[in-house]
Amino acid sequence: MESARLEAFSDGVLAIIITIMVLELRLPEEGHTLHAFVHTTGLGLLTYVLSFVYIGIYWSNHHHLFQVTGKVDGLVLWANLHLLFWLSLLPLSNNWMDESHLAEVPTAFYGINLLGAAVAYFLLERALRRLPGHEHFDEIFGAEMKGKISPALYLVGVALSFVVPWLGVIPYAGVALWWLVPDRRVERWLAQERGETE
Repeated sequence: MESARLEAFSDGVLAIIITIMVLELRLPEEGHTLHAFVHTTGLGLLTYVLSFVYIGIYWSNHHHLFQVTGKVDGLVLWANLHLLFWLSLLPLSNNWMDESHLAEVPTAFYGINLLGAAVAYFLLERALRRLPGHEHFDEIFGAEMKGKISPALYLVGVALSFVVPWLGVIPYAGVALWWLVPDRRVERWLAQERGETE
């Protein structure tokens, strides 16, 4: 089957996740000053930005993944739903981390949420690789170091959350910044397939 419906559904879910997260931000109840805004909304805004970046990274990589995908099957559909499940928990884990002011367990839970999404994305890619006609995945994605190192950094963040919770956020933010660096392999492969030169 074609992947268009899977992509459209996934795009819709990710848009809803972002909307839910922004609606969780609290505004100052008293006073319309910058101080009141920072005091009430500051941490929530920072955690929202971090989670927004993660949703953006997954959306971008998901888009690239399906740009080089031919057909999908039932296993791919379920693997994609598994990824969406973990991403749909981000508003919950983000809000808990914010409401607790970076307490140990909520900050660790956020890292476990990120770890679950990373594993789910890995399984989605594996489900696609096994399909006939997807041999080009090895050429495009090869040995993905970011995908192998990121889960380890999430585990470091989880562990640090139980030492000094705000330290746990550092690996989470570091991985997000690392993934923001554009990966041009998909565009290069697509241009090569079309016979274009860079």
